[in-house]
Amino acid sequence: MSPLSQFQTAMAACPLVAILRGVRPEEVVEIAEALIASGISIIEVPLNSPNPLASIELLVRAAGARALIGAGTVLSVDQVNAVAAVGGRLIVSPNVDPLVIRAATQSGMVVLPGYATPTEAFAAIAAGATGLKLFPAEAASPAVLKAHRAVLPHQVPILAVGGVDVSNMEAWRQAGADGFGLGSALFKPGMTASEVGMRAAALVGACAAR
Repeated sequence: MSPLSQFQTAMAACPLVAILRGVRPEEVVEIAEALIASGISIIEVPLNSPNPLASIELLVRAAGARALIGAGTVLSVDQVNAVAAVGGRLIVSPNVDPLVIRAATQSGMVVLPGYATPTEAFAAIAAGATGLKLFPAEAASPAVLKAHRAVLPHQVPILAVGGVDVSNMEAWRQAGADGFGLGSALFKPGMTASEVGMRAAALVGACAAR
């Protein structure tokens, strides 16, 4: 299955991206298995985590056929290439950098750049972004996303990332969010796989309740 097909299938089943910032290689597979068992099958390891490429490579080997695995906080073409070299198929950035977006698309990867304004969003789409990440969502609001949705192409998925949890997920969905990136609401360093699995189950349930 291509990365794009894997992304589309995962989004249709459960439009949540697990952001494992701070995860360590020795724990990442067990945590990912808990996420997958809960229904989350898009997983990013931010590159400012401990030894992130090792974690990504371990995840690809253990779960690459069952989950879309890749990196977050990707800021350069060299980082895109490094993620691709260990089998990552997903690139998530906090910003819109056309060079990063093009490098990812040329490698056949799914790329979700972070944007804050319609100008940034249209620049990302023009560069070939698979989808968009409204980031940080807590600096905007569902009303802002609703206004963006009025002008942005509806076939381009938008994920709200930052400050999203069970309490506000539905408001974002009503405003036009197609999915969510979940960081501290789902995982914090030091959590066990069991704890992450319980949080994941609650978030998947909230996302499914409409």
